[in-house]
Amino acid sequence: MRKIKLIDDITKDGTVNFGDGYTFVEDTADADAILMRSTDLHGYDLPGGIRAIARCGAGVNNIPVDEYAKRGVVVFNSPGANANAVKEMVICMMILSSRGIVQSMEWVRDNANRPNIMVEAEKVKKAFVGQELSGKRVGVIGLGNVGSKVANACVQLGMDVYGYDPFISVEHAWDLSRDVRRVGTLEDLCRGCDYLTLHVPSKADTIGMISTEQLALLHPGAVLINFARETIVDEDAVNDALHTGQLSWFSTDFATSKTVLMPNTFVTTHSGAGTSEAEANCADMAISELKDYLENGNIAHSVNYPSCSMGKARAASRIACLHANVPNMIGQITAILAKDNANVQRMVNESAGENAYTMFDTDEHLESSTIEALKEIPAVYRVRVIK
Repeated sequence: MRKIKLIDDITKDGTVNFGDGYTFVEDTADADAILMRSTDLHGYDLPGGIRAIARCGAGVNNIPVDEYAKRGVVVFNSPGANANAVKEMVICMMILSSRGIVQSMEWVRDNANRPNIMVEAEKVKKAFVGQELSGKRVGVIGLGNVGSKVANACVQLGMDVYGYDPFISVEHAWDLSRDVRRVGTLEDLCRGCDYLTLHVPSKADTIGMISTEQLALLHPGAVLINFARETIVDEDAVNDALHTGQLSWFSTDFATSKTVLMPNTFVTTHSGAGTSEAEANCADMAISELKDYLENGNIAHSVNYPSCSMGKARAASRIACLHANVPNMIGQITAILAKDNANVQRMVNESAGENAYTMFDTDEHLESSTIEALKEIPAVYRVRVIK
């Protein structure tokens, strides 16, 4: 029986189903794996028995992924599972930032006790006249799971859509509408945009990527939307642009101490993925990833180890070695197997940055001394006997 520790409320209705062969435990020390959402695990006392952690969501800033990699703990996320929810929120923010809808409703509430409210509402409606999205130029930064969906939706709304992503995957390139025009530089993307929406992760090369220089290239009175990560924008530059009118509106999902004081903003409670459907999709993906790893050793959507799959474990024994990406690791592993006269049916080795993963099937069960010898190889973090 494999044991799972749940951290956080995974779904709105509390339903989490791993199926037969799994049980939930209260004490993390008793668990084989963790399923979680938003708790910060930096400084968390992670027991040595934890083999994997799956986060129901894309971002993993709350998990020390590099530290866990060196302990042989595979960290999974669920990219794309909440993409549709975020896409809908971004389109919503584009409309709210353009039509004076919220301001109009606030006027009605503030004047609800007036006896001639309907007549007076007709008189003031011109104060809330906005603009349509159709025909406007929108720049989409990042054409991954969310950005590609946003770009395609903007095409369907009749917008003039430009996209920038120097690292776009083949999969997302195929999904992109032919009417999305890709540009080669960030500056070319920003130039003349009426709307700019951000969909990139927070990394060294994206932190503060939208600042004074980029905002100055936008069409005067442009709208900026950030439902990616708060660190991507230079908040002081955004504040200045709002005060000068270079930006007419800023919509963000991150209530920082600076954004909440800016004029002309819609600030939400990190709710871009806040739908029951997105929660369920993320949970389903994360559960599937954990089960395939625990049962078969296969890795998909890990943020600290490479993708690797050998299908279902059907041989007499399947062994997985989590180790540093260093020379001659395969040679050391096979030398130990040769001493045990082990016949290897299949072997696969994949690497990702500093870490690597080697998995193999044998015709017979390996001696415990062989497993211990594998564990003693320098730079091996963990050895798993899967079957």
